[in-house]
Amino acid sequence: MDTKYLTYILAIAKKKNMTKAAEELFVSQSSLSQYLSKLERELGTPLFYRSKGSLSLTPAGELYVAAAREVVHIKEDLYRNIRSLEDIEDRGHITIGVTSQFGLQMLTRLIPPFKASFPEVTIEISETNVPALTKLLLEENIDCGIMALNTIAPFSAAQVDVLRQEEVYLAVPKTHPYYEKNPDKPITTRDLAENFSEENILLSKKGSTLRILTDQMIEDAQIMLSTICETNSIIATRSMVAMGIGIALIGDSCATDREHVAYYPMIPPMYRLNAFVRRKNWVMHDPETYLRASILQYFGQPASD
Repeated sequence: MDTKYLTYILAIAKKKNMTKAAEELFVSQSSLSQYLSKLERELGTPLFYRSKGSLSLTPAGELYVAAAREVVHIKEDLYRNIRSLEDIEDRGHITIGVTSQFGLQMLTRLIPPFKASFPEVTIEISETNVPALTKLLLEENIDCGIMALNTIAPFSAAQVDVLRQEEVYLAVPKTHPYYEKNPDKPITTRDLAENFSEENILLSKKGSTLRILTDQMIEDAQIMLSTICETNSIIATRSMVAMGIGIALIGDSCATDREHVAYYPMIPPMYRLNAFVRRKNWVMHDPETYLRASILQYFGQPASD
């Protein structure tokens, strides 16, 4: 399926400049210009407005580019699915993105029995953050993700298996004066404002589930906490809380080192979702189906279609 010339138009639309598009495509500018002129004559209408070295899409161009993207996407899906047919003999490659410690902990338990059943299949694991993994899944550059989410959007319900609703706690060093007077009771918004309004807070990176919940907590309590740092490492965050550097929100799956850290449920409770997310056009044969069923079973969920 030759979509070469469709990619020419897509490159011109992307770069909005004939010279830059030609450089990206590794073709001569004159050849690219000739092709565009020929296509516009064939269609009987211009696809681009020309003005001072800049090209912008006409209404006809908008229609052509939308159709070209769809055709190129269909080709990519087709070729990917054809390649996946080779996996039927238990040979294949599964790419998994992980955003939280709970996913890594789970995979260390599940991979050995998986490899025993499918020794020829390679599993590639990438640890990343929620925004990056979301982009990879939406663009279908990774097969599946084990991730923490605030909501299943922007994925469709068919792509997402919700594994559990995970409670999120306020992590406080046990050396903090608040722990002495309240070692175990949940923390209300009022408690937060009265006891932690001048505290240092350790933030997760923007876009993460914990950062969204932290911003919500601060807004609800109407307090101005001093940000000590931002990190995408929950291990580093937990260690800094244990050292008395600040407080932070931490999910139940990462609530360890309880000798040095107190974990307080919030009132009202705060939750995030743990989910298994598949890319839209992932063709699942026996290895993929086995992996998904194992993940669901690990969390006590039925492996329905």
